[in-house]
Amino acid sequence: MTRGEKRALVERLHEVWNTGDLEAVPDVYASDFVVHWPRNGDPSKASQSRGHDGAREAIRQTRVAFPDWHENVVDMIIDGDRVVTRYVSTGTHEGPYEGVAPTGASVEIDEISIFRIEGGKVAEQWCLIEDLAFWRQLGR
Repeated sequence: MTRGEKRALVERLHEVWNTGDLEAVPDVYASDFVVHWPRNGDPSKASQSRGHDGAREAIRQTRVAFPDWHENVVDMIIDGDRVVTRYVSTGTHEGPYEGVAPTGASVEIDEISIFRIEGGKVAEQWCLIEDLAFWRQLGR
């Protein structure tokens, strides 16, 4: 893939999260996709989502909890098979999220993701989120 194609692929991925278009998941994610989520300060927790179903469920859960979820890409770096984005995610907590009842709170979270591209799709992702700020915004 060209740098431009990689850029367009990752921009499309963020757009899928912004719109909740679960039908588009196979367009951007490899069928054997793996995302590595933050461990929330607990090294014993290895949190992953796998495949198209895992990606769809992560998007669905996020958008149920934050129906207006939006990821604004601030920076993008492309190097070989890796694309890195720094983005700001925003949303309003209107549904349950990881055991927390809706608070109505607006959140703004800094995130960085590293994507590995293979065969024209996102094959792997490492996501880093500003967890402490996120949970504080939800009143925890």
